[in-house]
Amino acid sequence: MDELTTPVRPQHKFNEHRLKKYLCAKLFVSNDDTLVVRQYSAGQSNPTFLIQTPSKSYVLRKKPPGALLPGAHKVDREYRVQKALHSAGFPVPQPLLHCTDMDVTGTEFYLMEHVVGRVFRDLRLPGVIPAERVALYVAAVEVLAKLHSLDLASLKLDGYGKGAGYCRRQVSTWTKQYTASAHRDIPAVNELSSWLMSNLPVEDQEVTLVHGDFRVDNLVFHPSEARVLAVLDWELSTSGQPLADLAYFLMPHYWPFSLNILSSMGSLKGIEGIPSVDDLISIYKCCRGVPSPLPCLNFYLALSFFKMAGIAQGVYARHLLGNASAPNAAELGQCVEPLTVLALQLAQRPPEAAQEARLFLQTAKGQAVLQQVKDFMRQHVLPAQKEVAEYYIKYAHSPLRWNTPQIIEALKVKAREAGLWNLFLPAASGLSQLDYAHIAEETGRCFFAPEVFNCQAPDTGNMEVLHMFGSEEHKKTWLEPLLRGEMRSCFCMTEPEVASSDATNIACSLHREEDQFVINGKKWWSSGAGHPRCKVAIVMCRSAPEEAGSRHARHSMILVPMDTAGVKLIRPLTVFGQDDAIHGGHFEVHFENVRVPAANIIFGEGRGFEIAQGRLGPGRLHHCMRAVGLAERALELLCQRAASRRAFGKKLYQHEVVAHWIAECRLLIEQTRLLTLCAADALDTLGSRAARKQIALIKVAAGRMACKVVDCAIQVFGGAGVSGDFPLAQM
Repeated sequence: MDELTTPVRPQHKFNEHRLKKYLCAKLFVSNDDTLVVRQYSAGQSNPTFLIQTPSKSYVLRKKPPGALLPGAHKVDREYRVQKALHSAGFPVPQPLLHCTDMDVTGTEFYLMEHVVGRVFRDLRLPGVIPAERVALYVAAVEVLAKLHSLDLASLKLDGYGKGAGYCRRQVSTWTKQYTASAHRDIPAVNELSSWLMSNLPVEDQEVTLVHGDFRVDNLVFHPSEARVLAVLDWELSTSGQPLADLAYFLMPHYWPFSLNILSSMGSLKGIEGIPSVDDLISIYKCCRGVPSPLPCLNFYLALSFFKMAGIAQGVYARHLLGNASAPNAAELGQCVEPLTVLALQLAQRPPEAAQEARLFLQTAKGQAVLQQVKDFMRQHVLPAQKEVAEYYIKYAHSPLRWNTPQIIEALKVKAREAGLWNLFLPAASGLSQLDYAHIAEETGRCFFAPEVFNCQAPDTGNMEVLHMFGSEEHKKTWLEPLLRGEMRSCFCMTEPEVASSDATNIACSLHREEDQFVINGKKWWSSGAGHPRCKVAIVMCRSAPEEAGSRHARHSMILVPMDTAGVKLIRPLTVFGQDDAIHGGHFEVHFENVRVPAANIIFGEGRGFEIAQGRLGPGRLHHCMRAVGLAERALELLCQRAASRRAFGKKLYQHEVVAHWIAECRLLIEQTRLLTLCAADALDTLGSRAARKQIALIKVAAGRMACKVVDCAIQVFGGAGVSGDFPLAQM
């Protein structure tokens, strides 16, 4: 503790004998005990002291002496909030007594227990291995999320602060604080204050308990574990907007290299093991269950730097008065202008979401629809997962498992009414492939979500084929009902008796007899064929002999109604034991002398490969982005499990191997997303044929990535991971 404390500074000395006498009367402190008082070297506002007796240690916080700014240094509020939080089991030091008798120490003070643990004054955590840095920052943001999840009424803190309208009050408060303590005119401060007041978030109604100065150096960590034992320094706590707290915690990630006056606030950029802003936000959202993205982050970051500038100015003003608590108070006056200039830069930069996607920008419509889909998923689709799962468990061995549960049908009606329908098809939605790629990722987080928006495979690919290559009659008979969601379809290409990875091997025969085509052959992995509303199949057939012309001009695609004589559903195939009834299964289908009208041929004989290339590009793109969404969900489950389970004395994420898995999964997901968005951009700008290389790359990358991420999640879940209790085995 010696490295954190110093002898009491002259300006903060008080009568230690009177304090001992007071403590003897209030606590189990004996007159015979020796009282040792040392001052904490950190702390910019209320002087803080370590009080040691032979048997126990305490911490005392008091108001500084001399003239004070109005409304500042309210130690009674600190005592009240800590008392409420300690009673609720939140990690704070236990408050022991509050003294308003000025004769004891010269100012009002309160006493709390001394929590033994690790305090990191340097936010870069020097001397800590990277894996532990990750765990410590994760623990910190988890505690912040826990704080913001507490109910003010349950804490009996109703009326603690003024609630809604927090941002306006904060801008006004720190403007007044700065003005009251300013030692010179800084135009940037006035400019920033005006910008903040003119750009207040529209939605500022959320009210939680707000710490007001939440940083790693205000936390006491367990001596050997990445666990927060106590959150300190509640001087600025109030009720209001929790995102202001989160932005303040993220502020060091934006701290400039050039500003090194505060040793604890060096830039976190490039420090190995410090989680990124995106990762910390993701953990926070996950812990609180709040939607993505977080609104107005730039505003809250600018407000945080404005607040820090105001604090620095106040500390410097106390230095000029001779009653500052911090030994480096004289230097803080130099921070004010650089902090304000940085805040203005943050305030005026593009929104965070636009920066994240700057390589592959969505259109304005694409961004709006994506947000609608995210909201719809959060409000309607994700809450329905339990009921859908119960349906398929109940009817696992019944023909009813091939039907769509009523809750999904109801969601489809809502989605269509909301205009979130057929989003995959540019002609219907007005969205680009790049726009839809982001949407496909979001729907990939839930097994049945694509169907809710009528964007499920293989119907999407079949509708694209009919849209691009079908006749007017094909469109009227099949495409329009599919677009309305009145029927389903399947695609029959792969065959059990040939190596279908080389599609020129496909042997299912097609020959013409007058005004009909006759089809004979076997297909399998025909997804969706088991659905009761599957009314039509698009079948890839060999329509010319092997010796005739180009090997890519011997095949055709033809429409076959599923109720045609000779179409036989043989069996549903299983994938690792799953029959995927939720997707209509993957069937083996035989065609025995199946006769259909010659008009059912799509785009003409011998055009099968041409059609396939047009179908495969967008289809694979959609699959890959859904795989990214699935992997994101798997990683979320992994992180939740790793944060909730303990093994060998610590939480799972605190084990280095699990921390490395999490980092590796994040790398793989980000790489695959970028590669897939690159392919989407190529489809939009160059066309399907020119983008075939990128499409081939993502088919491999997305599959590998999803398998790796899901496997890591299964490992963290242990036996539960391969069970049906969690979605990982099905993933």
